[in-house]
Amino acid sequence: MPLNQKKLAMTAAVFAFFTTSIVAAFCRNSPFTCCKRSIIAMLVAYIFITIAVRIINAILLDAIISKQVNKTLDRFKGKGNSHGGTG
Repeated sequence: MPLNQKKLAMTAAVFAFFTTSIVAAFCRNSPFTCCKRSIIAMLVAYIFITIAVRIINAILLDAIISKQVNKTLDRFKGKGNSHGGTG
């Protein structure tokens, strides 16, 4: 089952935004610096998670497809000509 790319990326981006905001505020940075760093962290997290989920989905789908192909081939190899064909 493919993962939901947008939901995971948005969750990670929001988490990165608020985490960076809190850390920057505790370091006594100016509000503008906190905002700037939080937005950069949010964008980096969103892009990174989007790419990672695409790679994971490609791997999962490849595994699912190859499993189904192998299952189908095994089923046809195991039955031979027992399906009632003439040749």
